[in-house]
Amino acid sequence: MNILGLITARGGSKRVPRKNINEFCGKPLLTWTIEAGQKAEVFDRFILSSDDEGIIKIGKEAGIEIPFVRPSELASDSATSFSVVRHAVEWLEEKENFVPYWIVLLEPSSPGRQPFHIQEVVQLISSPDFKHDSLIGISETPGHFHYQKQLQIVEDGEVKRVWDGEILRNLVHRNQDLTKTYFINSAIYAFKRSNLFDGNNSLWGDSTHGYVMDSKYALDIDTPDDWVVAEVKMKNILGIK
Repeated sequence: MNILGLITARGGSKRVPRKNINEFCGKPLLTWTIEAGQKAEVFDRFILSSDDEGIIKIGKEAGIEIPFVRPSELASDSATSFSVVRHAVEWLEEKENFVPYWIVLLEPSSPGRQPFHIQEVVQLISSPDFKHDSLIGISETPGHFHYQKQLQIVEDGEVKRVWDGEILRNLVHRNQDLTKTYFINSAIYAFKRSNLFDGNNSLWGDSTHGYVMDSKYALDIDTPDDWVVAEVKMKNILGIK
């Protein structure tokens, strides 16, 4: 059962320019994800898909396989993850006769994921008892962001609960009384190749498994403020003061 490890990194980041190659805790942001995938030692192929010369240079220096340069139309703001992943899979199948059964997608904007996370995910999806066709990394939602505490503004500035439209009289105040919910932490995704070609134009199939990760590893960099917070969290993970 071939498993493809795939990193997708384009050069056109708007909110944090040149994000993927900027130095993060001592090395290019992209390098953290490459090294995590390499140390996991679980992929039959581990490749980088990028359109950008600078990113490709960093990838080559880190030793990841780069079998092609991503077409520019798949590196625009409107390009979807589905189209980028499908392009990579189709290229490998048509040019090199490599047909993956599973694809594990790692995004460089989430450097907190560790090799053991990747190992655990591959162990899960490789098990004959695993009944799902996709997997997504999730972490527990902090209480102050919980849906039962979210409010909406209605007429005349009045606030009501988002989830049921009711007044605040019965609002749950103590976090320990909230039901557990989870958010997508962007650290790791996995999906069967068949999902890409079932006609639904989606990475996701009929059943998605939630791989729960400690929230300390949930670093998702999308803005300059995210970058600052992520560096602090990463240093805690690494034990750096």
